[in-house]
Amino acid sequence: MREPGKVAVLLGGDSAEREVSLRSGAAVLHALQAQGINAHGFDPARQSLTELVAERFDRAFIVLHGRGGEDGAMQGALQYLNIPYTGSGVLGCALAMDKVRTKQVWQAAGLPVAPSVVVRRGAMAVDAESLLAELGGKVMVKPAQEGSSIGMSSASTAVQLQAALELAHQYDAEALVESWLSGAEYTVAILGDEALPSIRLQTTHEFYDYDAKYQAVDTQYHCPAGLTPFAEQALQHLALSAFRALDGRGWGRIDVMCDSDGNFRLLEANMVPGMTAKSLVPMAARARGMSFEQLVLRILELSEL
Repeated sequence: MREPGKVAVLLGGDSAEREVSLRSGAAVLHALQAQGINAHGFDPARQSLTELVAERFDRAFIVLHGRGGEDGAMQGALQYLNIPYTGSGVLGCALAMDKVRTKQVWQAAGLPVAPSVVVRRGAMAVDAESLLAELGGKVMVKPAQEGSSIGMSSASTAVQLQAALELAHQYDAEALVESWLSGAEYTVAILGDEALPSIRLQTTHEFYDYDAKYQAVDTQYHCPAGLTPFAEQALQHLALSAFRALDGRGWGRIDVMCDSDGNFRLLEANMVPGMTAKSLVPMAARARGMSFEQLVLRILELSEL
């Protein structure tokens, strides 16, 4: 990559993940400045995008999590302004942000996912008992377009399922109801055309929720993940296939869980993963021998229109 010029680190925003984005952005900004990059923080919730042009920014490093930054909207705006940016394009981000469409693409590509049903807000009365029976007796309910486990909850009774749907529908018109996966949970970071070492997540919570991600002190991250070389290679190949199926570019992260038989099942894709001190992509990069500063510079090098 030629000299990056003046770089805007897009952080904050107005999604439900604003606070996480501010922390991620601050870390990225510090790392870029420490390497002599002319980088500046830019919060779209406080500044107009026209300032990117007026202040002559040459490139954007997107660290906006959630809606408005990870769903293709910001990517489309930057393309219109002719400003190169990090990460995936409009299509990849829009697909990955929508868990329902993500699963549909993966299913069409023949990639393994958990059985699921989509329930729209305001739909006719849901037969919760039948839905639970269809999906194995216990389910995970997710808003279609939120990150950081916001609005997610489990259910194993009809009453719990109705409450979980009501919670998910507070965040999105569509709720994804998935069969419960009881096996180990993994995540695989993607950098360029390479899958980094997988990480196995271990939490004392029922699942890897917002608190386990950002607040708990007892969440464990195992990297190496403890897989056999064959299983590690298979997981990395699956993650790359899932990323490419969504038109992923630059960098991202694919989350995976095992079912009760130990088979990998794709969960979701993250096109602008967290970059905080507890985040997973920097952890995987360290296992590959990359410092945080090297990781951030490499992501910037991969930026394009």
